[in-house]
Amino acid sequence: MGLHCDAKSDDPSGYDDRNKSNDRQLAIVDFVFVSERSHDHFEPLKPSPVERYEEDSSKSDMTQKCVGARHQATLQFNAMCESDVGHLGFDPPASRHPTRDRLNPPPVTIALAILASALAMTFIVGVRYLLASGGFAFATRVKHPGLYAGLDKQMWREVRWSLYSAAIYGIPAGVVAWGWQNRGWTQIYTDIHAMPLWYLPVSVFAYLFAHDTWFYWTHRWMHIPRWFRIAHAVHHASRPPTAWAAMSFHPIEALTGAIVIPALVFLIPIHVAALGFVLTVMTVMGVTNHMGWEVFPRFIWDGPLGRWLITASHHQRHHERYGCNYGLYFRFWDRLCRTDAGLGQFAHRADAAILSAAGRGADRGGDAQRGGAGT
Repeated sequence: MGLHCDAKSDDPSGYDDRNKSNDRQLAIVDFVFVSERSHDHFEPLKPSPVERYEEDSSKSDMTQKCVGARHQATLQFNAMCESDVGHLGFDPPASRHPTRDRLNPPPVTIALAILASALAMTFIVGVRYLLASGGFAFATRVKHPGLYAGLDKQMWREVRWSLYSAAIYGIPAGVVAWGWQNRGWTQIYTDIHAMPLWYLPVSVFAYLFAHDTWFYWTHRWMHIPRWFRIAHAVHHASRPPTAWAAMSFHPIEALTGAIVIPALVFLIPIHVAALGFVLTVMTVMGVTNHMGWEVFPRFIWDGPLGRWLITASHHQRHHERYGCNYGLYFRFWDRLCRTDAGLGQFAHRADAAILSAAGRGADRGGDAQRGGAGT
């Protein structure tokens, strides 16, 4: 096999220290020797004729030293196979390859991992809801003391339905998160340079507009009387809605909201940070739209931006009249489909009359008030 041995060496291991740098070369030589004997699968090395001489005490010292070097090279080759066989082109059975075993776990292990991911995401969604709704409910108590007075029973019901919804939101999100991390599913990317920087705000807007579109049309569908009684009456049982009503949904309604973002990550590329921003906007707007007061400055909801953005004042009108103001983030579909009824009123606000006048002006409520409320 072309092994070079030093007969003058006194090293008991069978080769001189000066030849230790050649270990890898010896391992490659042995790999060629082994691969010639086994092309299809990995077999343990059988003793070669040279190795059998090791037991023959009549052989010369040089032969024994060569056998020692051969054995050392074989051990090193075996270690290389255990650590990383793939880079040599050698393909042993998966059962002999610990790395491949980890990459191809049995189905039961995969199922348990997906279940764990779904449970973890359910916990995250539930905690996110409690923190966001609880934080804004506390802000309501500070800003408008007594606004939720007498609504304790309603708020407990809102929390209960919202926690049910957290599980419905968490399960598909957990499955998709597992697939993204372990199988490369989805169009989520982590390298900020994978797409042009200008694409970051574009992707955020694309997600928000797509989500708003889905929400508008499913929301209108749930206001068809039959489906309203089945799927949407739970949400409208909050009269008036509070910060705890953000996820107070019947399971059917929760399911329509739970699938949209997991579906979009398969269709539209988005950076993981941009996705986090989208989820933050979704959470904040879901809570603040039901708070019963405006958390945003007046210039946002009653200025040029307010003609296109939805805040609590706009959604309050939906809970007053039901058949209008179906959007989530933008007023685009409401204005296009003539279901925009302008801004609602909050009973606690001293300037309710001013708000009502603002809601009737500048093309704010004319469409729906002229009979365009739809279903």
